[in-house]
Amino acid sequence: MIIQMLEDKDEIEFQRNLLAQDVGCVPSQINYVIQTRFTPERGYIIESRRGGGGGVRIRSVKTDSGTYPMHIVNAVGSRLSYRTAAVFVQNLLDYECITPREAHIILGAINDKVLPFPADIRDAVRAGIFKNMVASIVRRN
Repeated sequence: MIIQMLEDKDEIEFQRNLLAQDVGCVPSQINYVIQTRFTPERGYIIESRRGGGGGVRIRSVKTDSGTYPMHIVNAVGSRLSYRTAAVFVQNLLDYECITPREAHIILGAINDKVLPFPADIRDAVRAGIFKNMVASIVRRN
């Protein structure tokens, strides 16, 4: 339903409580959907207000295959889980920014098996490797 609302607009705003009533669920379920489906790695920016029914603004970040890789590089913080990286790689494939071969190389280079460090260090190393690989692909193209 939220995705359908975003099809016509780049930005929507709604009250969590009212949307929950419309779809027949509790507001916490709306929170869960927003937190898991509308993330920066999937191309969305969320602004949330507390109180008064919990206002939410969701903006779709419109990018193309030329600008999306740098959006990803900028969205990656100082740490990156493998799962989040895999979502980024899939998005790069969907935007045709990388080839399937490049996707396999990136995922192979940042896999937990090749980063034998404690989790916090592994995620920091993964973030650096991932950003450098994506930036290198962008420079190449």
